[in-house]
Amino acid sequence: MGEAKRRKATLGEKYGKDQDPRIMPWVPITKSQAELFMKWTTRGAWIGIGGLVVAWVTIRFIGPAFGWWQVV
Repeated sequence: MGEAKRRKATLGEKYGKDQDPRIMPWVPITKSQAELFMKWTTRGAWIGIGGLVVAWVTIRFIGPAFGWWQVV
């Protein structure tokens, strides 16, 4: 018995159909892809927020403390 026949016997009615349902029928994005996108964008947003905080602390406190510039 070939691999395809084994898979067909194992899956039965689900054979040949998408295992991961789409968000909406007309949107070609599956739920797992949407979850992965949300995970990466959330991580990127937090990295951006952290970078903004580091830049603000540098501009507001570290630079003037070392005499690199003056805050007006």
